[in-house]
Amino acid sequence: MTPGERRASVSLASIFALRMLGLFLVLPVFALEAARYPGGDDPGRVGLAMGIYGLTQALLQIPLGMASDRWGRKRVILAGLALFALGSALAASATTLDQLTLGRALQGGGAISAAITAFLADVTRDEVRTKAMALVGISIALMFALSLVLAPVLAAQIGLGGLFWLTTGLALLGMAVVAWVVPPEPAEQRDAGRRGLAEVLRHAGLLRLNLGVFVLHAVQLAMWMAVPALLVQAGLTADRHWVVYLLALLGSFLVMGGVLFRLERKGHLRAVFLFAIGLILLVQLGFWYSASHTPSLTALGIGLFLFFLGFNTLEASQPSLASRLAPAHARGAALGVYNTLQSVGFFVGGAAGGWLVRHVGAHGLFMACAALALLWLVVAWPMRAPAPAAARPAH
Repeated sequence: MTPGERRASVSLASIFALRMLGLFLVLPVFALEAARYPGGDDPGRVGLAMGIYGLTQALLQIPLGMASDRWGRKRVILAGLALFALGSALAASATTLDQLTLGRALQGGGAISAAITAFLADVTRDEVRTKAMALVGISIALMFALSLVLAPVLAAQIGLGGLFWLTTGLALLGMAVVAWVVPPEPAEQRDAGRRGLAEVLRHAGLLRLNLGVFVLHAVQLAMWMAVPALLVQAGLTADRHWVVYLLALLGSFLVMGGVLFRLERKGHLRAVFLFAIGLILLVQLGFWYSASHTPSLTALGIGLFLFFLGFNTLEASQPSLASRLAPAHARGAALGVYNTLQSVGFFVGGAAGGWLVRHVGAHGLFMACAALALLWLVVAWPMRAPAPAAARPAH
């Protein structure tokens, strides 16, 4: 990478990281902490409050991505972060579950993922773009890992409201990074309009990735409606959950760096990708068994290790794959659709997860998650790894 590309990649990845850390911090503790609010005894309403963020993201991801083509990436990113900060502040000061839900909805209005990834595509060459996109994916995975360790400790000290105030501060810090650290955007962006969007929606490889990112984040959010309670049933108090998360995360990162990423560099991307999806499926079946019997802390710890291994591998590789598969003239549209499906996954995971826990219990939730993962594995099976950038024809 050139110094300019390196600066752009690191600064844009840091905006993703700051925003996602704020979102992920509430994830492991939301179901337990939201139960303390008036109306929090209804798992369905708690799930809606958790997942509505994804709904507003899904509605605005493509429009804001297109707006960034017309009015500039930085303007849209700054406006989105400001709206995210406003929603976080409202959630922090909420005294009822309805107010908390409204705050989460406003948070989702800051739908800037497509604008950031399009900005990154604008300022990097084809031969280094995969590396830049992978950096964003890895930053998200790292923030998820960090949040699982910090969230139980912070929640015990400052509560859910305090976590949302911290999220507000992270959003404001992200705005400062956009204003003073991110390099100037190019004078022109490509805008393929409706033609590009139609092409993206017919691309089989991108459709597989879009289904994948939907399933990955739906399962991720849904399982956290039940996993904290399983850990409590296994004898681990909420303020000690971080110990299990930390051990599982460290183990997963060691295996990713020592084995899976090496296999990917040697040309085994397809095998690594399908293996990671298989791990997600296996973990959901394991959690289903634990929810149907007396949960074992050891079994839950192993399950979390395997889940983090699969999740972090997919979270790091999927954005890179999407940027490589997308036609150059329709890359913004492709990333808009990809991020929209990610947001829909957040919403469906939270809302459906709460509904499933209420009506069929945790074992029913994990069986539904396993069915989604199996569907993803079947659809992803025909995938082929994209050719290196240098080997692909120029557009």
